[in-house]
Amino acid sequence: MDIVSKLAKQSETSRHLILNSIIQTPCFPSRLILNEGIDLYFKAENFQITGSFKIRGALSKIKKISKNTKLITASSGNHGIACSYAAKKTGHNLTVVLPEKVSKSKLEAIKGFGTKVILNPGDSGLAEKKARLLAQTGEFEYISPYNDYDIIAGQGTIGFELLEQLPNIDNVYISMGGGGLISGIGSVIKYHSPTTKIIGVSAINSGALAASIKLGSVCETAHFDTLADGCAGGIDEGTLTLPIATEVTDSVIECTEEQIVEAIKVLAWNENLMVEGSAALALAGFMQEKQTKKHERNLVLLCGGNFDKNKILSILN
Repeated sequence: MDIVSKLAKQSETSRHLILNSIIQTPCFPSRLILNEGIDLYFKAENFQITGSFKIRGALSKIKKISKNTKLITASSGNHGIACSYAAKKTGHNLTVVLPEKVSKSKLEAIKGFGTKVILNPGDSGLAEKKARLLAQTGEFEYISPYNDYDIIAGQGTIGFELLEQLPNIDNVYISMGGGGLISGIGSVIKYHSPTTKIIGVSAINSGALAASIKLGSVCETAHFDTLADGCAGGIDEGTLTLPIATEVTDSVIECTEEQIVEAIKVLAWNENLMVEGSAALALAGFMQEKQTKKHERNLVLLCGGNFDKNKILSILN
């Protein structure tokens, strides 16, 4: 059995495991259908329990681990919130390593669950290295934000909902960070609807996975501040997600910060949706191609809504 088939089946198992612990988030048409005649829909994971899709992977992983095991993970925010919520529900002891520049709202959300927090200099990639080093002491079991089959399979449960909510999708636009989301959804969609195109969208300011897909192996890139902070940082050497994402992704679009800003404004003013930069990134990718996709059914995945209020206000003002 190839890895895509294996993941699709594992995602089905994960769906049964977490079904009663998550929200089946809505899928609804964009107003562009009326305004511009473009067949566009949103899958709104910003309405998920913890404000992002990450709870799916966190529950899929943590529910399988003994409650006596101390856990450690690293995050740019949303994975940390999701693991904190899951650990509180299951009774696990959890520590989260976060970059020092993590948004204040995400930091407060994580601390609100009673989770121990370690702030680490640099980006989320360096936070991951710190968490793995601490796990090597034997005190903790490390939970990767993306480099884990259970995590990837949990994110893939979104794919089953999409297939049920919106049959005959032509294109799915997915923001890319570590690759767990696009690998999971892509595996489920490609297994059950192989003609559907999976389009990855990357922030130019921090696009390690996009660069690695182009190169064919994990490579390091320069990382600059990005509004899509949930997609920022490097990826593990030998990550599971690179070969999977490479296989299921039909094309990759790179977006500037200005394009992400424009997408945030479109979502706020045209769609009445407030989302974080990582979610707007997927729409920014679609907006680059929308004139060529008018006669196709398009889906933009809004991966989260845990935005920094000050950043959003400064954009919308």
